[in-house]
Amino acid sequence: MSLLLLKKATANLLKLKHGKNYFQIVKISDHERNMIGRREVVGYGHNGQPTYVDRSDFPFPAIRWKEPTAEIEALREKEKGDWNELSCEEKKNLYRASFCQTFSEFNASNSGEWKSMVAILIFHIVAGLWLSYWFKITIYKHDPLPGSFDEESRRQQFRRLLDLKTNPIQGLASKWDYERDDWKNPNDPWKSKNIFESHRD
Repeated sequence: MSLLLLKKATANLLKLKHGKNYFQIVKISDHERNMIGRREVVGYGHNGQPTYVDRSDFPFPAIRWKEPTAEIEALREKEKGDWNELSCEEKKNLYRASFCQTFSEFNASNSGEWKSMVAILIFHIVAGLWLSYWFKITIYKHDPLPGSFDEESRRQQFRRLLDLKTNPIQGLASKWDYERDDWKNPNDPWKSKNIFESHRD
């Protein structure tokens, strides 16, 4: 099996040597082409879409940052030769044509991100407080409260839960002694609640 795979790999290399172009051709829709303009598609990017994003985990965007101009095209021709002939300014221009920011620039730009996160958190807390206040003055102001809030009704609900043997493994029914009709543990924290004291009524 490995010999067969080796033969296929060698055949593919020979085809490549004979001048066939096996580079992946990126196909994009007309809409995507209109969105990116004349910018060159140079890679896969972080999700396969022709978008530009500065990310440290995907350092090579799918498209170049700038559209090609006559100056940039001249620099691209010049870069095909000896890089020692390029000035430092020309190298920077080539970089800026492909990338918007350096690693240090876009990593430094995230240093104030915590401020927006704190602002969003405070906004949601304040919105929740105002909403609870609105509920209090509009919904919960009505007297009398529903009948299910009465002590007698709550005792009946508790008795109903016991009769249904709700949660028999670790819940309420597991803590109740059905033969004595009382708590198994006399020091159970549930027993101290007034609602459960007069469960036999």
